[in-house]
Amino acid sequence: MSSSPVPHLAGPPVRVPHVGLVILALAVGGFAIGTTEFASMSMLPLFAQGLGIDAPTAGHAISAYALGVVVGAPVITVLGARLPRRRLLLLLMAMFTVFNGLTGLSPNYHWMLVFRFLAGLPHGAYFGVGALVASSLVPPNRRTRAVGQMFLGLTFATIIGVPLASWLGQAIGWRWSFALVAMLGVATISAVLAFAPNTPADANASPLRELGALKRPQVWITLGIGAIGFGGMFAVYTYLADILLRVTHMSLDTVPWVMGVFGVGMTLGNMVIPVFADRALMRTAGALLLWSLVVLAIFPFTAGNVWTLGAVVFLIGIGGALGTVLQTRLMDVAGDAQGLAASLNHSAFNTANALGPFLGGLAIAHGYGWTSPGWVGSGLALGGLLLWGVSVAVDRRVADDGAIEAC
Repeated sequence: MSSSPVPHLAGPPVRVPHVGLVILALAVGGFAIGTTEFASMSMLPLFAQGLGIDAPTAGHAISAYALGVVVGAPVITVLGARLPRRRLLLLLMAMFTVFNGLTGLSPNYHWMLVFRFLAGLPHGAYFGVGALVASSLVPPNRRTRAVGQMFLGLTFATIIGVPLASWLGQAIGWRWSFALVAMLGVATISAVLAFAPNTPADANASPLRELGALKRPQVWITLGIGAIGFGGMFAVYTYLADILLRVTHMSLDTVPWVMGVFGVGMTLGNMVIPVFADRALMRTAGALLLWSLVVLAIFPFTAGNVWTLGAVVFLIGIGGALGTVLQTRLMDVAGDAQGLAASLNHSAFNTANALGPFLGGLAIAHGYGWTSPGWVGSGLALGGLLLWGVSVAVDRRVADDGAIEAC
């Protein structure tokens, strides 16, 4: 069911002395980005208290960051099409470092919204360019695994970075969590300088060629799968801290540990699922969407006990491997507009990051209870699964048309 790789675009793997070190350098950036993205969600109660606002209003800071990703991924990728990938990675991480540092210095809620938006701008482009670099280092039949290894930085952030940032926020103030993220940004710049290959820019690259991705229906369908299907995970994750406090009746100290359980699930998913995706990409994507549909529907029934809730949160985290699978799918369907397609995956991911919390917040505000984001999330996973079915049908129709022409 999956599209075949495009070896004429990927070419032979780029030869570097230590492929593992290059992917590790890229993963450090993923760790920094994952820490700020997910820790912000876990610290919503601290934001609300520190800035004198309620939890739904504080959630707008999450949406502002997500909007920055959605806007920044295509714009920066198109404008940077002619830059060497290593240089572009360094510029993106410099932006990320500066604006996260400024977030920690925000004098009020409105400035925080501005800095969160600006901090989100380089996020999608960094992951998109990083995925292209990682996949260029290995044979075509290992691309999803290489991308998954880079994404392990993001997933390890949910195990280590988020609990650490949350602990700092609780112990000495939420602003220090952004200081930690800025330091991680500096570490990423150093690692990319040391290990990433300094390959020249593609001589044929141009903004117009990158924009060509937008003419391909399968690119839009794949982005829709991510934007809707992933929203369910964020609908639950964003309000997980409040659910633990208000429904499970746990102390604030418990929040980082449960967030870490989510991260363990996400990490395991990104270690195991890509092996199956390299063999059957679209079947794996469909299975992950069905998985999320089921476990998100179960979530509301488990929220009363920290052990059952933790088990389901772990299962929800496994579904996070969908991002890695869709990253490869976009590279398959984008033709020669690889950069924009790879970056747009994170626009879709963060559209989900805005859509899920928004719809989950509406359900809570309208009196359906703090666990209602689970039902919202299950519905969003179903929407993603329906779009997956459309994508598979389009693939089959194209294959049938090709077979008829060959005859």
